[in-house]
Amino acid sequence: MQTKKLKIRDLTMRDGQQSLFATRMSQSTIDRLLPLYENAGFYIMEVWGGAIPDSVMRYLDESPWNRLRRASEAMKGKSLLSALSRGRNLFGYVPYPNSVLEGFYKEAIKNGLNVMRIFDALNDIDNIKDSIRMINELGGIADGAVCYTVDPKDETPAPSGFGAKFKALFGSKPKAPEKIFTDEYFVEKAKAMEALGAKIITLKDMAGLVNPLRAASIISRLKQEVNVDVDFHTHCTPGYGLASSLMAMIHGVDILDTNIWWFGGGSAAPGLGTIFVFFNR
Repeated sequence: MQTKKLKIRDLTMRDGQQSLFATRMSQSTIDRLLPLYENAGFYIMEVWGGAIPDSVMRYLDESPWNRLRRASEAMKGKSLLSALSRGRNLFGYVPYPNSVLEGFYKEAIKNGLNVMRIFDALNDIDNIKDSIRMINELGGIADGAVCYTVDPKDETPAPSGFGAKFKALFGSKPKAPEKIFTDEYFVEKAKAMEALGAKIITLKDMAGLVNPLRAASIISRLKQEVNVDVDFHTHCTPGYGLASSLMAMIHGVDILDTNIWWFGGGSAAPGLGTIFVFFNR
């Protein structure tokens, strides 16, 4: 029996420092880290996107394009470099026309980017479809991210006898709210992204809300129904991160997002060292 090799995406220089250190790592600090990463063997390194362009210009007075170029030069193609894009909103918070998207993506790939992870906070496929198409046409790898969330919870108890009174008035008891964010919902979004050309599908749990059982069920379904690599991205904010990552691994996830030890846990993704200690048994 052939053992499947788990691929690791390291988030330290983007999501890790954004989650724990307000995206304040300077270029000089990044330059000290990059030689240590060259032969580390990560499948993907997330080094750009998200809050990086805004923060390095606004707070560090540095060039985000220089940061991407330096990472590309240092890695020499030994790991793929990725960034996070908000689809139609790119790295900002307003929608941009296709001409801006295309020009931006073209320059990003020209300066060393390989993988663009593309998401819409409301999983609106219309807001990401052009980005997936453009990244593929420009020679990059489009990573379609399905954002995880949970259904709202009604914590207000019904008054005593409410159900009987409702039935007397309307002929039936009030129905429980219909579930929206089912496993089927996330799988259908993933299949739509794959049909548009996504070469990787990520279950993106930016709030750390995927508990271990839910990670198992969704990753299992994704592995059954999409034909590209499945990536699991979570955070440890409520405490699920480590256990949910284990369940994702058990159920066949292809790529797991982590940080180096000192940038893991808390509001960030699980630390790679912790994952190795607990799961290499």
